[in-house]
Amino acid sequence: MDVRRHAALKESIRSIPDYPKPGIIFRDITTLLSDPRAFRRAVDALVHPYAGGRIDQVAGIEARGFILGGAVAHQLSSGFVPIRKKGKLPHKTVSIAYALEYGTDEIEIHVDAIRPGDRVLLVDDLIATGGTAMAAVNLLRRIGAEVVAACFVIDLPEIGGAQRLRDLDVPVRTLMEFDGH
Repeated sequence: MDVRRHAALKESIRSIPDYPKPGIIFRDITTLLSDPRAFRRAVDALVHPYAGGRIDQVAGIEARGFILGGAVAHQLSSGFVPIRKKGKLPHKTVSIAYALEYGTDEIEIHVDAIRPGDRVLLVDDLIATGGTAMAAVNLLRRIGAEVVAACFVIDLPEIGGAQRLRDLDVPVRTLMEFDGH
């Protein structure tokens, strides 16, 4: 993506100060999603490195990862697999707990969503601490997936989540960075 297009894409993100708590700047991608050109550019940029390669499934993390992941899967002619919060999937699941700033949470996937050896691309809107994405990678690997890479629209590099994924031997692709939390 050239610098001019990258700047236009970054400008399509709304920043909301002090949400969900004081000191946090929430990076809202709903403005990118509602802009047809920005949405198309973002999906194209996420897809580009993997076009023509073998991606069996795209896994999207609830909830904005569903929107982006579904579009990416369509462009790659791959299947789409939702990774959801505990209790939201109707069939037999495998789950994993992970640490939050204050407590824990759980995500899950259907036991039959991935065939052993499937090449999976993980997609979400933003990488911050990396806790949810790392749990998703571990969950996918537990059921036999080969996690090819993880893609995000936004990286908050000061928080270090992208590096934590790289430390798990997962290549990470992000379209833009924002300073702060």
